[in-house]
Amino acid sequence: MDPVLRAPAVEVDERAARETLRAQIARLEAELAAAVATARPRIAVPEVRGLAGPRLLSLGDLELIRDGLAARLSELRERQERLAETQDAKRVLIERMLSQPARYKWVRVTNDDLGEHGCRSWHVRPRLGLIGMLAGWWHVKLSSGCPLAWGPWRTPRPR
Repeated sequence: MDPVLRAPAVEVDERAARETLRAQIARLEAELAAAVATARPRIAVPEVRGLAGPRLLSLGDLELIRDGLAARLSELRERQERLAETQDAKRVLIERMLSQPARYKWVRVTNDDLGEHGCRSWHVRPRLGLIGMLAGWWHVKLSSGCPLAWGPWRTPRPR
C-alpha cells in the first residue's frame, strides 16, 4: 500500500488582522459619535447596518462593518460642511442687514440658523411701526434672548 501524501496544512493567524480591524472600527465609531454630538443644530445619526445575533465575525464581516462606518462618517462630514456653509451665509446676511436694513425688510435670522445656543434673533423691522414703514425707517432689532418660563409654579407679576 502506498503512503498517502497530504499537503501540509497552512494555518493562518488572523489575530493581528482582527485586532487591526477592531481598532479601526472603534476609532470610526468614536469619530462618528463625536461628530454627531458636536453638531449644532442636531444632525440625525446615520444608520449603520449591523449583523444579527452574537457570533464570531469573520474578517469579511469586520471589513464590511468598517467600510459601512467609514461611508457614514464621510456622509456626515459632508452634511456638516454644507451646514457650515449655510451658517456662514447667515452670518454674512446679518452683516448686510446691519449695514443696509431697508434692503432686507422683515428678514429674521436666529441663533439656531447660526448653529449657536440661545434664543437670540436679528429681525429687520420698521422703526415706530406703521409710520416708520411708510417713511422707510428700517432698523435691525436684536432680541434680548429667551423668554421667561411661566408655569403653574410661578405666577406672572401684576403690571
